[in-house]
Amino acid sequence: MSGAFLSGHEPLAVIFGCAGLRLTTEEHAFFRATCPLGFILFQRNCETPDQVRELTATLRDAAGKPAAPILIDQEGGRVARLQPPHWRRYPSAARIAALGELAQEAAFLSARLIADDLATLSISVDCLPVLDLPVAGADPVIGDRAYGSEPTVVARLGRAAAEGLLAGGVLPVIKHIPGHGRAGVDSHFQLPKVAASLPTMERTDFAPFRALKDMPWAMTAHVLYEAIDPNRPATLSARVIDTVIRASIGFDGVLISDDLSMQALGGSIGARARDALAAGCDIVLHCNGDLDEMKQVAAAATSVTANAKRRLERGETLRVRSEPLDRRVSELRLDELLRAAA
Repeated sequence: MSGAFLSGHEPLAVIFGCAGLRLTTEEHAFFRATCPLGFILFQRNCETPDQVRELTATLRDAAGKPAAPILIDQEGGRVARLQPPHWRRYPSAARIAALGELAQEAAFLSARLIADDLATLSISVDCLPVLDLPVAGADPVIGDRAYGSEPTVVARLGRAAAEGLLAGGVLPVIKHIPGHGRAGVDSHFQLPKVAASLPTMERTDFAPFRALKDMPWAMTAHVLYEAIDPNRPATLSARVIDTVIRASIGFDGVLISDDLSMQALGGSIGARARDALAAGCDIVLHCNGDLDEMKQVAAAATSVTANAKRRLERGETLRVRSEPLDRRVSELRLDELLRAAA
């Protein structure tokens, strides 16, 4: 993997978005000059299969790396960047969980079909599954994106989804580590502050992440945990990353920040990038495609570290090369499961 993924110029420890359906001349020149590790796509970037394939090829050409990771948030439910009529609509995590005994099979099948969609577009990483445990009174930003509030159920269904992606050659990203379910406000707009005790979070919020600590990638929560670090949210906190994510949970995969442009983080966009990397994130994520902001992130970011390279390479070894998917049979079975529950 290192030959295609990390060869040539040292990649910047950043995943960037882009503004539209095709790269502008200025975007292409910027990506060529800065050499980001990879990219992330949003609905604004996805119109038709042919257009997405052209965009992914152009992004990798701009970065000078034919295997640069390209990410997407394709969860199902209300978080789906690929939409009908060109792509199937998938059930939310909550709808899958409501299937009871059928839920594990449905979680795997849904993710396996998503992986098939992504692989045909050369998208290599999906920001799925959500392992957060929503509590009563929490902001609905997580809501039905979660498999529920029981740690063992969330871990079981999250693993089924992750294995479905891996079976299709797509790397999963467990999120939002170490847990976003107690957030009382939406971190896109404000900084959530969680007052729960450390023993309580160890027993509940952290448990699904600990159960899936062998997964290749994880995304941080822009959440401040008062019992761990009363001054900094997880993304910017060496204490949270070192003592909770790496030590207590035991996650040793690629740690990527949630989007730096979210308003839960204070300070300039460049300072956010610098502080997240200094705190222990392997990669920072900037999603909105604003070129001026991307220039500030690039100026503040560092190259991918030796530890991050090791984690990236390990992640590549976890892809499963399965037998070709019989898509029609799989879709019929998923539909049957969903109908049975209804």
